[in-house]
Amino acid sequence: MGDGLTEILIREFKYPEDYPAARLLWEKAGPGIHFGRSDDPDEIQKKFQRDPDLFLIAEIGGKMIGTVLGGFDGRRGMVYHLAVSEQYRRQGVGEALMDELERRLKTKGCIRCYLLVTTENDSAMQFYEKRGWSHMNYVLTYGKDLE
Repeated sequence: MGDGLTEILIREFKYPEDYPAARLLWEKAGPGIHFGRSDDPDEIQKKFQRDPDLFLIAEIGGKMIGTVLGGFDGRRGMVYHLAVSEQYRRQGVGEALMDELERRLKTKGCIRCYLLVTTENDSAMQFYEKRGWSHMNYVLTYGKDLE
């Protein structure tokens, strides 16, 4: 990684103690992360209980500087909330988080993974395409609130 980031640590998220810092990071992430009901503590706890080994943070000196949430349903993987503190962007933090998440997904037997990028987030599109992710212009995304 870039100079000064040799002490970066990628580790599993700890609930509930990491939640406040993660929430603040997501809220300040910019237009790419839409903070919603699924990011409330009760919903994050459900996510944490399901895939604790796929919920990762990056930190330096005990300070959280990045997150990524992964999921695996036994068939496909999913990536949520890759976020890096603005002052640490373009220094390899997002790469390190994604490398570790992809490694863990492969270990679980995941052969295909998906992620969503908002249409205004050009930098995220470039980041993922550089990593070998492909835009799937032949599918539409649908959503439905179940409550």
